[in-house]
Amino acid sequence: MTVLHLADEGEAADFAAFLSRLLHYDRSAAVRLQAAGTALAVFGRPPSFEVLAIRAVRLAKPYENGLDVTLDVTVSAGELLESVDESAATAVVPDAVTGPPWAGVLPPRGGWQAESGLPEPDALRAMVAGGVAEFRSRTEELAAERRTRAELDRIGREIWSRAVGRTGLPVRAVHAAQSLGFLRPTRRAEDLALFSSGAWLRLRTPYGSIAVRRTGLGAFGVSVR
Repeated sequence: MTVLHLADEGEAADFAAFLSRLLHYDRSAAVRLQAAGTALAVFGRPPSFEVLAIRAVRLAKPYENGLDVTLDVTVSAGELLESVDESAATAVVPDAVTGPPWAGVLPPRGGWQAESGLPEPDALRAMVAGGVAEFRSRTEELAAERRTRAELDRIGREIWSRAVGRTGLPVRAVHAAQSLGFLRPTRRAEDLALFSSGAWLRLRTPYGSIAVRRTGLGAFGVSVR
């Protein structure tokens, strides 16, 4: 049994909240865990957004039971959530599962460069609210016979695939950040930043990051690691 000792109760609660939000969008969600020393990176892919969500978790001490260098495993998000003990600030790593395709295609670890043009946090939140309102308005205007899943998906893709200004970041990445609890108010606007590395863009917040390929995650034309 591999035990993760989280930094404190607050870190355990935030970790559990992140897993719960992933499971809200996919009850069978898997997450890939990568840890070294006292740092744990948790990767998930909420299917509604077509992005990778990355949550950094602070550990109080390295994990136990023979994993003396690194931990890299894909597990059930639901089983992991069930093992989180917030009062003890621990979690037990479940048995590995056969990972979904995205779990083998992660953003690069280095080479990130800052990108300009990202609006202020309030403007980003307003952009998401506007997209939600537009989707609701346009779908309500549809005649009953046209209100099909295909038509709803088409409208959603049109709205959420729009770019944020000139950054190339799709609005769905900002929507995902807000839905997963990453776009909470911060004391400093500079805490929210956009980076690029190769074909990837990464929206970084103090609470987590959202990564997306410029051409979307449908084509896995990157190295697997």
